[in-house]
Amino acid sequence: MGEPAGIGPDLTLLAWANRKALRLPPFYVRGDMALFSERAHTLGLGLRLEDVSPEDASSRFSKALPIVQTGPALLDRPGEEQAETAPSVVASIEACVEDVRKGLATGVVTNPINKAALYRTGFSHPGHTEFLGALARKYWPELPCEPVMMIAGPELMVVPVTIHIPLKDVPETLTEDLIVKIAEITAHDLQKRFGYPNPRLAICGLNPHAGEHGTMGTEDMDVIVPAVTRLRAEGILASGPHSADTLFHPPARKDYDCVLGMYHDQVLIPAKTIGFDESVNVTLGLPFVRTSPDHGTAYGLAGTGTARVDSFAAALRMANALANPERL
Repeated sequence: MGEPAGIGPDLTLLAWANRKALRLPPFYVRGDMALFSERAHTLGLGLRLEDVSPEDASSRFSKALPIVQTGPALLDRPGEEQAETAPSVVASIEACVEDVRKGLATGVVTNPINKAALYRTGFSHPGHTEFLGALARKYWPELPCEPVMMIAGPELMVVPVTIHIPLKDVPETLTEDLIVKIAEITAHDLQKRFGYPNPRLAICGLNPHAGEHGTMGTEDMDVIVPAVTRLRAEGILASGPHSADTLFHPPARKDYDCVLGMYHDQVLIPAKTIGFDESVNVTLGLPFVRTSPDHGTAYGLAGTGTARVDSFAAALRMANALANPERL
């Protein structure tokens, strides 16, 4: 469901209404029937919604949007942040992961959440990705669960080594071991989920011009170079550190399959600039498939019918493909 007052309900309803044109696989919603019904009315969509169980959802998808009631009934207030909805948001995420664990679904597609609203009710995780990692460790304690955030678009795939931390904390957070771990998980999932036999990873430098041989910071020489050397010794096709300002134009993108950046904006700005409406947030390193649209709650668009469904539809298609690799 995501944030109830954001565009998540809009996207879900619009996606189902245009499911054939968008080439969408069957899906069901974990959320509140009353809220979705009211949002459909607000959007002027004469859709059929059906309260179902996960087991029945696929058989109903062609005729109605299947909704599995999760949490209490909610008032539909588009654009109005409401702290009291936070427990329902969290419950929908937990229930979806449990559904996948039980084999009732093949993957999880999450609509955007408002982390600030969740924090005020005791939510302790930096974001969706970290929360999903905690749930994975709870439900699959026997498996390694290290969530890694990827933004995947038709022309560019990127992974930030550090994610939701202040920029001032990045240099002290970056370690050789951390870079190696994130790169190993990325290479593994590019092989196993995306079908790249020998994925090529381009590793960004931290400082301008990758430190310019130590004249603009030594982190590139002291931390990133040893990490790249270790990755190559493991047989991973890693290169770098590269100067980020010359890494994202079309000719450069031909030389790698995925870029690892040292901090959030270093790689998410180019990824969203190149493919804002088509890019998908994919969580690597989990024992289940998880994708989401590559944007936020967009309160200002909620209930207006003007939200673009492209990224949400791409997230549904990609989740289906990653769960069924033969469709990639």
